[in-house]
Amino acid sequence: MLCSLSISSPGTVLQFLPSLSRPFPIPIPTAQTLPCSLTNTSTCTSLSPSSLVTGSSVRIKATSSESTAEAVSGADQRIASSSNVVRDFYEGINRRDLDFVEGLIAENCVYEDLVFSSPFVGRKAIIDFFKKFTQSISSDLQFVIDDISTEDTAAIGVTWHLDWKGKPFPFSKGCSFYRLEVLDGKKQIVYGRDCVEPAAKPGEFALIIIRGVTSLLQQFPWLADRL
Repeated sequence: MLCSLSISSPGTVLQFLPSLSRPFPIPIPTAQTLPCSLTNTSTCTSLSPSSLVTGSSVRIKATSSESTAEAVSGADQRIASSSNVVRDFYEGINRRDLDFVEGLIAENCVYEDLVFSSPFVGRKAIIDFFKKFTQSISSDLQFVIDDISTEDTAAIGVTWHLDWKGKPFPFSKGCSFYRLEVLDGKKQIVYGRDCVEPAAKPGEFALIIIRGVTSLLQQFPWLADRL
């Protein structure tokens, strides 16, 4: 950034020479304009003769481009981070405050709960689902976030479980993924997927089922089109 440095100083400096009996005035310009290259500071100290006399420092006024950059930076800081939006989402569910939750969800959001055969599409369908969910369980059952990605990106992963009056609820562990976008000046959830711990745990039998299904598809590949 190239800026102007304006130096205000006394009109004259009196220097006394050994060979003269009276002061010899040396005129100094009342203002000088010098180029000054700045990077991360808005002040600099002049090393001109006038500043050596006065010991003063000169403040540089920010240019309009710098002011604009600061304004944009301030606007970015007002937008909540993605992890905070997801935290607010769970806190809103815990409070049963669906009006608040609705403001965190985009109009065309797609939400997949893998317990269900098809996703919920659109804010209204998602809020209707959460309304049924919150009405079906006690308010003593609360989501607890175990871990959440904190990098401020468009994608957030979170692991969680349910507590019943402060104690872990059986078969309630889950993990979720959320994608967010800035819409109308705020971050909103545009996609979500929940994967919940199954109550039935087949263990190694699940591997036998997977091996059997893949063997069947290798023999009859056309069956894959019916999946």
